[in-house]
Amino acid sequence: MNLRGRNKVDPSFNMSSMTDFVFLLLIFFILASTLVTTNALDMILPKSEAASNSQPALSINITQDLAYSIDDEATSPEFIESILRNKITDPENDIIILRAAEGVGIEKVVEVLDIAYRNKYKIVLATEQPK
Repeated sequence: MNLRGRNKVDPSFNMSSMTDFVFLLLIFFILASTLVTTNALDMILPKSEAASNSQPALSINITQDLAYSIDDEATSPEFIESILRNKITDPENDIIILRAAEGVGIEKVVEVLDIAYRNKYKIVLATEQPK
């Protein structure tokens, strides 16, 4: 007399569904990471060829000894935003030209760019043409 059933259960674990799930998660995170945008400042970068702009522009200068000036008037970094608010009448059309000396740290330049970004001013980072 044979009392055992004919259906035997295989005790091994099948990994194929687990690998499918891991690959789906991998694809999801790859696609999701490409959709993440970083907080970047919108800047109008100058072209490599000389192009003159006929409309007047406001000029901010930062020297190597970290002396700030707006249109050749010396100022401190704390007052840049308030001076720009007073001088800029049309934020859509007025342009700010930022001139930073070669040895100025990037954090000082980014502070001025951040002020322009917060107030939605158009700003151009001035560069010297290659010789």
